[in-house]
Amino acid sequence: MSRNLANDKKKLLEKLRKTPIVEVACKQSGVPRSTYYRWRKDDEDFASECDEAIEHSASLINDMAESQLISAIKDKSLSAIFFWLKHHHKSYKTRIEVDAKLQAIQQELTPEQTEVVSRALQLAGLTTEEESDETS
Repeated sequence: MSRNLANDKKKLLEKLRKTPIVEVACKQSGVPRSTYYRWRKDDEDFASECDEAIEHSASLINDMAESQLISAIKDKSLSAIFFWLKHHHKSYKTRIEVDAKLQAIQQELTPEQTEVVSRALQLAGLTTEEESDETS
């Protein structure tokens, strides 16, 4: 790997550690987005480092946003209070959670149903008459 290529990748990774937005990191480091995606495709280690850097910067932004939200709650902002409750308290959620166990039941087709399906496949040009006769 050439020295410039290694430096360009290093600069880009540094920017991605500060912002999880690829377009912004590419502009700030002077690397075209198409080059970034080509590097990711060609270099698994680089792709992995990018994923880690993006995760790191996203977590920093999440921490900052939570801090701002808590400050807004302390300042008695009703929208911040409602947002917090809606996302952290069961009673304020606007969605319903459903727990279910699904079972797939396999039923055999009746001879009449088999004939209808075979005819439909023939009409659609998906099978020939000989193939239909074999399945009947």
